[in-house]
Amino acid sequence: MLSPSDERWIIGKLFNLNADALNNTKKAQTDILFFNRVPKTGSVQMINLLKKLGKLHEFDVEVDPQQGGIRTVLEEDDIENQIDNINNLDESTVFVSHVNYINFTDYDAERPIYMNMVRDPVERVISWYYYVRSPWIFVPKRRQSNRPMPNPKWANTEFDQCVLSKDKACTYIEGSEFERAGDHRRQTLFFCGHNEHKCMPFNTRLPLEIAKRNVEQEYAVVGTWEDTNVTLTVLENYIPRYFKGASKMYYMDLANDHKNSNPMKPHISEEIKNMVRRNFTREIEFYQFCRQRLHKQYFALKQKELRDIEEKENEKKLTFLNKALLRLN
Repeated sequence: MLSPSDERWIIGKLFNLNADALNNTKKAQTDILFFNRVPKTGSVQMINLLKKLGKLHEFDVEVDPQQGGIRTVLEEDDIENQIDNINNLDESTVFVSHVNYINFTDYDAERPIYMNMVRDPVERVISWYYYVRSPWIFVPKRRQSNRPMPNPKWANTEFDQCVLSKDKACTYIEGSEFERAGDHRRQTLFFCGHNEHKCMPFNTRLPLEIAKRNVEQEYAVVGTWEDTNVTLTVLENYIPRYFKGASKMYYMDLANDHKNSNPMKPHISEEIKNMVRRNFTREIEFYQFCRQRLHKQYFALKQKELRDIEEKENEKKLTFLNKALLRLN
């Protein structure tokens, strides 16, 4: 329970929120929305929503095919090529790619509107674990690249067994850089950038702080499907060119159509999840930071409603006090 003084302090903070100050969309120098999507955060669902909204509001959605596989950390030449590709797009275009944050200003290029999605980091790692072990994923990919099929043990080991046996694929060591597990365990990496020395060490302070700074200063919205209504409301109001009517469109057409859902993923016990969480402390801190910022953006839009709620609560308190005085006298 909050003390009355703590409650007043929090209410004061909420009433001082300013939607314009929390909106980085106005910093963009070109009308291109850059969605550098994080794997296993529901990005396919977001792409489908954007495509439907694009037909309604007349904008294009360009999804990077990434034919050579996902390369989130780019060399200098590749960064410059990616920037050129994006800046050469027509305005009113959404560009989507699995790639780390790119600072366009560092390359004297026009800044796009940045957006992204995040997810509980432990749930995300579990989702990826079963995604890459799904036969409809690994069989066609290995056939296309003429690689042999994996060891059946790899495909059939459950996540909890993997954690308890301390298998390399499920061992999350703070400070590790090149474990080659391919599980995208670093959600912060997508917001930190391409400096491997600074951004790769897993679950460490420096990438966390860089990622938080970039979200705060650069991203218009970082949402999460774990707060669907809040995310859609913030997107509609902070990036209206692309997301006007997003809530209505989502609940009309997409809410029950979850792409990339995996029927093979079993229930994982909280005991196992808590074991993994102990090694994801800073990844979890980053996720909670993004959610807090999202809620600040939401509450900044709801100032009138908040004041109405406060007035009604104050009226209730006065009514109680008046009744108490009458009875006691």
